[in-house]
Amino acid sequence: MPASRIAPSVTVVIPHYGDPEPTRALVDALLAAPGRSVAGVVVSDDASPEPYPQPAPGREGLTVVRREANGGFGANVNTGLAEVRTELALVLNSDAEITGEQIDALVEAARPYQPAVVSPQVVNEDGSPQWSGRHFPTVTHQTVEWLTPLARFRHLPALHEAVGHDVRAAEADSPVAVDWVMGAVMLLPMAEVRAVGGFDEEYFMNSEEVDLQRRLRERGVPSVVVPSVRVVHGLHGSSDPLRRRAWLVDSRFRYARKFGRPRLLRGALTAATGVNWAVNRVRQTRGTDVDANAVFRAERDLIWKGTRR
Repeated sequence: MPASRIAPSVTVVIPHYGDPEPTRALVDALLAAPGRSVAGVVVSDDASPEPYPQPAPGREGLTVVRREANGGFGANVNTGLAEVRTELALVLNSDAEITGEQIDALVEAARPYQPAVVSPQVVNEDGSPQWSGRHFPTVTHQTVEWLTPLARFRHLPALHEAVGHDVRAAEADSPVAVDWVMGAVMLLPMAEVRAVGGFDEEYFMNSEEVDLQRRLRERGVPSVVVPSVRVVHGLHGSSDPLRRRAWLVDSRFRYARKFGRPRLLRGALTAATGVNWAVNRVRQTRGTDVDANAVFRAERDLIWKGTRR
């Protein structure tokens, strides 16, 4: 379809929690220049302490919904998706920088693959990749990621592959089919998403997008990265790092109980925790400011809590 004939077919859904200003700036930019494919914007407020303001009377194109209780990313996106009447929804983190023109380009590039879950090439502010395309998680991926001594090699493509990043998708010039795409900027085919029941709201944060794409894949719906559209994502989290890590571990055990081997994951992470302790003990004796025993206890507790939930 020529660009001039693109019909409004996408509703942008922005899950919101925290400071309303980044979300407001993104909404204002999209409403000022929505492109040809954007039919409207939905802001879904996850019971944020500072509510996202309702649109002024007469303001076209914006819907604001507020949840009664904080439910996490998947529940909040589901609330926003319930307002979508177009064939596609673009789930968009508030710290992403995207224009209506880029959305048009993403929709057009995704057209041959529909129905599909599609992501642009999401990059950091310095242009480095955020690894939009991923492999379905395995115990090996998660164990390698848990081994903190390997962090010094994080610049190597081999280590990115080892933790589950699909390096092909970051290096490609044309669309690449991957196992799943990260949820920061994610184009969803609404009929298929509704057919599988949307996001699993048992996840609070992390793994809900791979869970959804795993279920969609069982229906034959692919996930695709479109490298020709590059979108900056700022990674400005609204929660503290320790809480985010607890959510991550909890979500991975929840995913393993549905699709993997939770006992094997627990054993592998426990063994990796022992390796981390041994390395930290050596570093500590050499004068590095690290408490090997405290780190060991913290990692052990995360594994135990994730296993019990």
